[in-house]
Amino acid sequence: MIVNSENPTPVDTTALTALGMSDRPFSPEECAERARRAAAFVDTTALDRSGPGSYLLLWRNEHSEAWLNTWWEARDTGYHDHQGSCVGVHVLEGTASQEGLPVGGPRRARRYGPGESFSFPGSGVHRMDHDAGAVTIHVYSPPLRAIGHYEIIDGELHRTAGAPDEGSPASPGLLEALDAIR
Repeated sequence: MIVNSENPTPVDTTALTALGMSDRPFSPEECAERARRAAAFVDTTALDRSGPGSYLLLWRNEHSEAWLNTWWEARDTGYHDHQGSCVGVHVLEGTASQEGLPVGGPRRARRYGPGESFSFPGSGVHRMDHDAGAVTIHVYSPPLRAIGHYEIIDGELHRTAGAPDEGSPASPGLLEALDAIR
């Protein structure tokens, strides 16, 4: 077990490292399965529930990485891409919504609760909206190299590159434009 000083979370690192091992990148569905299986090695009762939330790297290797994310305050990731990395997400506590970037149709957000998992392809653009109290595990394959953030600037869609280990900003202008299409 390790304890992260910023977010004291007992985590069985030996089991998680083994869970992340593979001789190839995972498919989106395999990422979701690994995220679900990783939940068994995290003691959520020991989470530090102060502050807005945090993220803890559970493993990183040549073909995948996993993060434990805690959101004690509501958090909208804004529309973003994973620059080719697919993702699987498992919800341990609370609720989170996931929605792809719609083009020519209505917005379609899907809400997930404790025990539910989903995946998203590396070629897509999506956003997640975490309710206060959400705890999730995200498995990316291959490991994140960068995250692209999307927003409307001067009436046009723009992508801004971001670091893989930094949170992505909300996309209020893009959400407003999508809602106006309805």
